[in-house]
Amino acid sequence: MSRRRAIAVIGPGQADAREQATAREVGRLLAEAGLVVLTGGLGGVMESASRGAADAGGTVVGVLPGDDADSANPFVGIAVPTGMGQARNAVLINSADAVIAIGKGYGTLSEIAIALRAGKRVVGIGTWEIEGVRVVTSSKEAVDAVLGGSA
Repeated sequence: MSRRRAIAVIGPGQADAREQATAREVGRLLAEAGLVVLTGGLGGVMESASRGAADAGGTVVGVLPGDDADSANPFVGIAVPTGMGQARNAVLINSADAVIAIGKGYGTLSEIAIALRAGKRVVGIGTWEIEGVRVVTSSKEAVDAVLGGSA
């Protein structure tokens, strides 16, 4: 049996309506493609991506900063409490095959940096525009890019 690919969807815990809608659609599209959705397990972009994936019957893993699995948003199917605080960003990113960043936040920026340093494909929608991040404008473009489009 082959390992299922996992895609991290990252973004701020305090997200606006547009970021949340984008994240929900990304989560849905990833789940429909048979991919595991990884998030930080909390609110905002993380919760919206989790919800989209869960609504589509996908597997959602939340890599939590704290040590309480019950702190995960209600759409996380597998909670991984790390007790590592923001250092959990490294666990989340290193567990992913690729990363989709939605929106901006310093936590998101740190995750992007970890991913780029690890040689991971990073696709961004309305996020930090830095070297190594492929900027796209739609959820479909983002998912297509992690499924094999050029980064």
